Amino acid sequence: MDGEAKQCFCRQMSDAPETTLSPDELRRYARHIVLAEIGGPGQQKLKRARVLVVGAGGLGSPVLLYLAAAGIGTLDVVDDDIVSLSNLQRQVLHATAAIGEAKVESASREIGALNPHVTVNAHRCRLGPDNVAALVNACDVVIDGSDNFDTRYLVADACAEAGKPLVAGAVGRFDGSLTVFAPWMTRPDGRPAPAYRDLFPEPPPPGAVPTCAEAGVLGALTGVIGTLQAMEAIKLIAGVGEPLIGRLLLYDALGARFDVIRY
Repeated sequence: MDGEAKQCFCRQMSDAPETTLSPDELRRYARHIVLAEIGGPGQQKLKRARVLVVGAGGLGSPVLLYLAAAGIGTLDVVDDDIVSLSNLQRQVLHATAAIGEAKVESASREIGALNPHVTVNAHRCRLGPDNVAALVNACDVVIDGSDNFDTRYLVADACAEAGKPLVAGAVGRFDGSLTVFAPWMTRPDGRPAPAYRDLFPEPPPPGAVPTCAEAGVLGALTGVIGTLQAMEAIKLIAGVGEPLIGRLLLYDALGARFDVIRY
């Protein structure tokens, strides 16, 4: 993100009401606060922020855990599924005792146990055209951890329309990818930042890409990509570093290799 774009997003974040950190929060986030790039002001930004996480599964689990630990003030999580035994190989947010429970309810309980300073808004529903705009508009950053192309395109279009940064991740078997979309921002050369449909103009035909249940996925892979998604959201909110806007990060777990492609 160039300086002007970063300042633009930081101004959007600064519109939220001012907040202070309690003595308990100062101790909890001490390792953030000593970082010159974060400090007290950055931690206050995290506390003021509201993040929408689409999906409380393989990617959503590490995203929600690390954002809660980081002190994001409000987490909205949307998922209509229940916890099943086959989820537990990778969906580390949920315990065995949660089998049969709604994922958003399990997520709310575990987040509360990890950090009681975080407000969780649990939306047990399927994201669709009738509710996506309201959910996206209520938040500062959106993280897509969904597992189907219909939801990915729906979320991406809604974020572009609302002017909300989208952190998009995907996994399959032993490979993962990650990027950030903010198509209303301009790049240093004056061109707009790319949108989801610039990178993926059309969804693949139905059945062309095997599902996780059909192809399998290495459990720890979702932790790698989900944690990186949380990192990108924290960078966006705190206004530090260079988010993956216009860059696609590819991870090959078997080869232990990261590659970055500009697009």
